[in-house]
Amino acid sequence: MNDTAFWKGTTYCVLAALAWALIGPVSRVCFAEGMEPSSVAFWRMAISGLCFAVHAMLSGGLKPRLRDLAFMVLFGAVNVTTVILSLQISIQKSGSALAIILMFTAPAWVALFSRILFRETVSPARLAALLLAMLGTTLVCLSGGSMGGEVSYLGLGCGLLCGFSYAFQFLFFAWWKDRYSTQALFAMTFLPAAAVLACFADIRADVQTIGLTAAAAILVLGVLATYVAYYWYGQSMRFLSPVQAAIIGNLEPVVGTWLSWWLWNESFSLAGWVGCVFVIASVVMLALRK
Repeated sequence: MNDTAFWKGTTYCVLAALAWALIGPVSRVCFAEGMEPSSVAFWRMAISGLCFAVHAMLSGGLKPRLRDLAFMVLFGAVNVTTVILSLQISIQKSGSALAIILMFTAPAWVALFSRILFRETVSPARLAALLLAMLGTTLVCLSGGSMGGEVSYLGLGCGLLCGFSYAFQFLFFAWWKDRYSTQALFAMTFLPAAAVLACFADIRADVQTIGLTAAAAILVLGVLATYVAYYWYGQSMRFLSPVQAAIIGNLEPVVGTWLSWWLWNESFSLAGWVGCVFVIASVVMLALRK
Protein backbone atom coordinates (compact mmCIF):
# COMPACT_ATOMS: atom_id res chain seq x y z
CA MET A 1 0.00 0.00 0.00
CA ASN A 2 1.44 3.41 -0.95
CA ASP A 3 1.29 6.46 1.29
CA THR A 4 -1.37 8.17 -0.81
CA ALA A 5 -3.76 5.23 -0.50
CA PHE A 6 -3.12 4.93 3.24
CA TRP A 7 -3.82 8.58 3.96
CA LYS A 8 -6.87 8.58 1.71
CA GLY A 9 -8.28 5.57 3.56
CA THR A 10 -7.38 7.11 6.91
CA THR A 11 -9.20 10.33 6.01
CA TYR A 12 -12.37 8.45 5.09
CA CYS A 13 -12.19 6.35 8.27
CA VAL A 14 -11.63 9.37 10.53
CA LEU A 15 -14.56 11.19 8.91
CA ALA A 16 -16.79 8.13 9.45
CA ALA A 17 -15.79 7.86 13.11
CA LEU A 18 -16.43 11.58 13.68
CA ALA A 19 -19.85 11.31 12.02
CA TRP A 20 -20.79 8.26 14.12
CA ALA A 21 -19.68 10.13 17.26
CA LEU A 22 -22.58 12.56 16.68
CA ILE A 23 -25.24 9.89 17.25
CA GLY A 24 -25.40 10.13 21.04
CA PRO A 25 -25.24 13.93 21.50
CA VAL A 26 -27.59 14.65 18.59
CA SER A 27 -30.08 12.03 19.81
CA ARG A 28 -30.24 13.93 23.09
CA VAL A 29 -31.26 17.04 21.12
CA CYS A 30 -34.25 15.06 19.81
CA PHE A 31 -35.17 13.91 23.32
CA ALA A 32 -34.89 17.46 24.63
CA GLU A 33 -37.38 18.48 21.93
CA GLY A 34 -39.90 15.92 23.22
CA MET A 35 -39.30 13.01 20.84
CA GLU A 36 -39.39 9.41 22.05
CA PRO A 37 -36.62 6.83 21.43
CA SER A 38 -38.87 4.81 19.10
CA SER A 39 -39.52 7.88 16.94
CA VAL A 40 -35.85 8.83 16.76
CA ALA A 41 -34.94 5.24 15.84
CA PHE A 42 -37.66 5.11 13.15
CA TRP A 43 -36.69 8.35 11.42
CA ARG A 44 -33.00 7.49 11.53
CA MET A 45 -33.60 4.15 9.79
CA ALA A 46 -36.21 5.47 7.36
CA ILE A 47 -34.09 8.39 6.13
CA SER A 48 -30.81 6.46 5.89
CA GLY A 49 -32.54 3.41 4.40
CA LEU A 50 -34.10 5.52 1.65
CA CYS A 51 -30.75 7.16 0.93
CA PHE A 52 -29.09 3.75 0.62
CA ALA A 53 -31.94 2.44 -1.57
CA VAL A 54 -31.67 5.37 -4.00
CA HIS A 55 -27.88 4.99 -4.04
CA ALA A 56 -28.17 1.26 -4.73
CA MET A 57 -30.73 1.73 -7.52
CA LEU A 58 -28.66 4.43 -9.20
CA SER A 59 -25.60 2.20 -9.11
CA GLY A 60 -27.58 -0.81 -10.37
CA GLY A 61 -26.83 -2.92 -7.31
CA LEU A 62 -30.31 -3.48 -5.89
CA LYS A 63 -31.05 -6.82 -7.57
CA PRO A 64 -31.09 -9.45 -4.82
CA ARG A 65 -32.09 -13.08 -5.15
CA LEU A 66 -35.48 -13.69 -3.55
CA ARG A 67 -34.09 -16.04 -0.90
CA ASP A 68 -31.34 -13.57 -0.01
CA LEU A 69 -33.84 -10.73 0.19
CA ALA A 70 -36.01 -12.70 2.62
CA PHE A 71 -33.01 -13.29 4.86
CA MET A 72 -32.01 -9.61 4.71
CA VAL A 73 -35.51 -8.47 5.59
CA LEU A 74 -35.65 -10.85 8.56
CA PHE A 75 -32.25 -9.73 9.84
CA GLY A 76 -33.18 -6.07 9.50
CA ALA A 77 -36.55 -6.53 11.16
CA VAL A 78 -35.07 -8.37 14.16
CA ASN A 79 -31.43 -7.46 14.67
CA VAL A 80 -31.18 -3.93 13.25
CA THR A 81 -34.40 -2.94 15.00
CA THR A 82 -33.07 -4.26 18.31
CA VAL A 83 -29.72 -2.47 17.97
CA ILE A 84 -31.15 0.90 16.98
CA LEU A 85 -34.04 0.97 19.45
CA SER A 86 -32.00 -0.28 22.43
CA LEU A 87 -29.31 2.30 21.65
CA GLN A 88 -31.81 5.16 21.67
CA ILE A 89 -33.40 3.99 24.92
CA SER A 90 -29.97 3.68 26.55
CA ILE A 91 -29.03 7.21 25.42
CA GLN A 92 -32.24 8.63 26.85
CA LYS A 93 -32.18 6.77 30.16
CA SER A 94 -28.46 6.55 31.01
CA GLY A 95 -26.67 9.07 28.80
CA SER A 96 -25.08 9.04 25.39
CA ALA A 97 -21.55 8.47 26.72
CA LEU A 98 -22.55 5.26 28.50
CA ALA A 99 -24.59 4.02 25.53
CA ILE A 100 -21.68 4.56 23.12
CA ILE A 101 -19.19 2.73 25.34
CA LEU A 102 -21.50 -0.25 25.90
CA MET A 103 -22.24 -0.48 22.16
CA PHE A 104 -18.49 -0.57 21.58
CA THR A 105 -18.25 -3.88 23.47
CA ALA A 106 -19.46 -5.54 20.24
CA PRO A 107 -15.95 -6.60 19.03
CA ALA A 108 -15.43 -8.48 22.29
CA TRP A 109 -18.71 -10.32 21.75
CA VAL A 110 -17.61 -11.13 18.18
CA ALA A 111 -14.40 -12.69 19.51
CA LEU A 112 -16.43 -14.73 22.00
CA PHE A 113 -18.91 -15.86 19.32
CA SER A 114 -16.03 -16.85 17.05
CA ARG A 115 -14.73 -19.17 19.75
CA ILE A 116 -18.15 -20.72 20.49
CA LEU A 117 -19.55 -20.95 16.95
CA PHE A 118 -16.44 -21.43 14.82
CA ARG A 119 -14.07 -23.01 17.36
CA GLU A 120 -11.43 -20.35 16.77
CA THR A 121 -8.38 -20.66 19.00
CA VAL A 122 -8.31 -18.14 21.86
CA SER A 123 -4.75 -16.91 22.29
CA PRO A 124 -3.58 -15.55 25.66
CA ALA A 125 -3.66 -12.02 24.21
CA ARG A 126 -7.24 -12.42 22.96
CA LEU A 127 -8.33 -13.91 26.29
CA ALA A 128 -6.74 -10.95 28.08
CA ALA A 129 -8.63 -8.56 25.78
CA LEU A 130 -11.93 -10.32 26.48
CA LEU A 131 -11.37 -10.21 30.23
CA LEU A 132 -10.39 -6.55 30.00
CA ALA A 133 -13.58 -5.78 28.03
CA MET A 134 -15.72 -7.60 30.62
CA LEU A 135 -14.03 -5.74 33.48
CA GLY A 136 -14.43 -2.42 31.68
CA THR A 137 -18.09 -3.10 30.96
CA THR A 138 -18.68 -4.01 34.60
CA LEU A 139 -17.05 -0.78 35.80
CA VAL A 140 -19.07 1.32 33.33
CA CYS A 141 -22.31 -0.33 34.48
CA LEU A 142 -21.42 0.04 38.16
CA SER A 143 -20.83 3.76 37.57
CA GLY A 144 -24.60 4.03 37.04
CA GLY A 145 -24.46 6.01 33.81
CA SER A 146 -23.04 9.28 32.53
CA MET A 147 -26.00 11.59 33.30
CA GLY A 148 -25.85 11.40 37.09
CA GLY A 149 -28.91 11.04 39.28
CA GLU A 150 -30.81 7.82 39.83
CA VAL A 151 -29.48 4.70 38.11
CA SER A 152 -31.63 3.50 35.20
CA TYR A 153 -31.43 -0.26 34.98
CA LEU A 154 -33.45 -0.09 31.77
CA GLY A 155 -30.79 2.18 30.26
CA LEU A 156 -27.97 -0.11 31.38
CA GLY A 157 -29.79 -3.20 30.14
CA CYS A 158 -30.51 -1.65 26.76
CA GLY A 159 -26.88 -0.57 26.43
CA LEU A 160 -25.69 -4.11 27.05
CA LEU A 161 -28.33 -5.49 24.66
CA CYS A 162 -27.21 -3.03 21.98
CA GLY A 163 -23.56 -4.12 22.20
CA PHE A 164 -24.51 -7.80 22.22
CA SER A 165 -26.89 -7.46 19.25
CA TYR A 166 -24.53 -5.19 17.31
CA ALA A 167 -21.91 -7.96 17.35
CA PHE A 168 -24.07 -10.06 15.03
CA GLN A 169 -23.87 -7.33 12.39
CA PHE A 170 -20.10 -7.81 12.09
CA LEU A 171 -20.66 -11.49 11.28
CA PHE A 172 -23.66 -10.80 9.04
CA PHE A 173 -22.03 -8.18 6.83
CA ALA A 174 -18.75 -10.10 6.67
CA TRP A 175 -20.74 -12.99 5.19
CA TRP A 176 -22.61 -10.92 2.59
CA LYS A 177 -20.14 -8.14 1.67
CA ASP A 178 -18.69 -9.99 -1.32
CA ARG A 179 -22.12 -10.68 -2.83
CA TYR A 180 -23.80 -7.28 -2.52
CA SER A 181 -22.65 -3.68 -2.42
CA THR A 182 -22.57 -1.78 0.86
CA GLN A 183 -25.49 0.42 -0.16
CA ALA A 184 -27.60 -2.59 -1.20
CA LEU A 185 -26.96 -4.42 2.09
CA PHE A 186 -27.94 -1.44 4.20
CA ALA A 187 -30.98 -0.64 2.06
CA MET A 188 -32.27 -4.20 2.40
CA THR A 189 -31.78 -4.25 6.20
CA PHE A 190 -32.46 -0.66 7.26
CA LEU A 191 -35.82 -0.28 5.50
CA PRO A 192 -37.32 -3.42 7.13
CA ALA A 193 -36.09 -2.10 10.47
CA ALA A 194 -37.86 1.19 9.76
CA ALA A 195 -41.05 -0.70 8.95
CA VAL A 196 -40.96 -2.51 12.31
CA LEU A 197 -40.06 0.66 14.21
CA ALA A 198 -43.02 2.42 12.59
CA CYS A 199 -45.25 0.15 14.73
CA PHE A 200 -43.79 1.71 17.89
CA ALA A 201 -43.42 5.32 16.74
CA ASP A 202 -46.18 7.93 16.59
CA ILE A 203 -45.33 9.13 13.10
CA ARG A 204 -48.44 11.28 12.67
CA ALA A 205 -47.72 13.16 15.90
CA ASP A 206 -44.11 13.66 14.84
CA VAL A 207 -45.13 15.14 11.50
CA GLN A 208 -47.64 17.47 13.16
CA THR A 209 -45.57 18.65 16.13
CA ILE A 210 -41.89 18.28 15.29
CA GLY A 211 -40.01 21.58 15.42
CA LEU A 212 -37.18 22.86 13.27
CA THR A 213 -34.54 21.93 15.86
CA ALA A 214 -35.74 18.33 16.12
CA ALA A 215 -36.15 18.07 12.34
CA ALA A 216 -32.59 19.27 11.81
CA ALA A 217 -31.31 16.80 14.41
CA ILE A 218 -33.15 13.94 12.74
CA LEU A 219 -31.66 14.85 9.36
CA VAL A 220 -28.17 14.91 10.89
CA LEU A 221 -28.76 11.46 12.40
CA GLY A 222 -30.25 9.93 9.26
CA VAL A 223 -28.08 11.49 6.58
CA LEU A 224 -24.72 12.42 8.13
CA ALA A 225 -24.37 10.09 11.13
CA THR A 226 -25.76 7.02 9.33
CA TYR A 227 -25.87 7.12 5.52
CA VAL A 228 -22.79 9.29 4.91
CA ALA A 229 -20.84 7.74 7.81
CA TYR A 230 -21.36 4.19 6.52
CA TYR A 231 -20.48 5.28 2.98
CA TRP A 232 -17.25 6.89 4.19
CA TYR A 233 -16.40 3.78 6.17
CA GLY A 234 -17.02 1.61 3.10
CA GLN A 235 -14.70 3.83 1.08
CA SER A 236 -12.00 3.59 3.76
CA MET A 237 -12.03 -0.21 3.48
CA ARG A 238 -10.88 0.11 -0.14
CA PHE A 239 -7.56 1.48 1.09
CA LEU A 240 -7.10 0.16 4.65
CA SER A 241 -6.86 -3.28 6.18
CA PRO A 242 -9.61 -4.30 8.64
CA VAL A 243 -7.06 -3.97 11.47
CA GLN A 244 -6.17 -0.40 10.53
CA ALA A 245 -9.84 0.55 10.17
CA ALA A 246 -10.72 -1.02 13.54
CA ILE A 247 -7.97 0.88 15.34
CA ILE A 248 -8.87 4.22 13.74
CA GLY A 249 -12.53 3.50 14.55
CA ASN A 250 -11.66 3.88 18.23
CA LEU A 251 -12.01 7.60 17.64
CA GLU A 252 -15.79 7.15 17.72
CA PRO A 253 -16.29 6.40 21.45
CA VAL A 254 -13.54 8.86 22.43
CA VAL A 255 -14.99 11.76 20.46
CA GLY A 256 -18.57 10.75 21.28
CA THR A 257 -17.85 10.71 25.01
CA TRP A 258 -16.06 14.07 24.77
CA LEU A 259 -18.97 15.63 22.86
CA SER A 260 -21.42 14.29 25.46
CA TRP A 261 -19.36 15.93 28.21
CA TRP A 262 -18.93 19.19 26.32
CA LEU A 263 -22.49 19.61 25.02
CA TRP A 264 -24.53 17.88 27.74
CA ASN A 265 -22.24 17.93 30.76
CA GLU A 266 -22.20 14.14 30.97
CA SER A 267 -19.49 12.57 33.09
CA PHE A 268 -18.63 9.21 34.65
CA SER A 269 -17.35 8.45 38.10
CA LEU A 270 -13.68 7.45 38.33
CA ALA A 271 -14.69 3.79 37.98
CA GLY A 272 -16.68 4.64 34.86
CA TRP A 273 -13.77 6.46 33.21
CA VAL A 274 -11.43 3.56 33.99
CA GLY A 275 -14.01 1.21 32.47
CA CYS A 276 -14.15 3.33 29.29
CA VAL A 277 -10.38 3.08 28.90
CA PHE A 278 -10.51 -0.69 29.45
CA VAL A 279 -13.22 -1.22 26.82
CA ILE A 280 -11.42 0.88 24.18
CA ALA A 281 -8.08 -0.78 24.98
CA SER A 282 -9.65 -4.23 24.61
CA VAL A 283 -10.91 -3.36 21.12
CA VAL A 284 -7.42 -2.21 20.09
CA MET A 285 -5.94 -5.44 21.45
CA LEU A 286 -8.45 -7.55 19.55
CA ALA A 287 -7.81 -5.61 16.33
CA LEU A 288 -4.07 -6.01 16.59
CA ARG A 289 -4.43 -9.76 17.04
CA LYS A 290 -6.64 -10.34 13.97
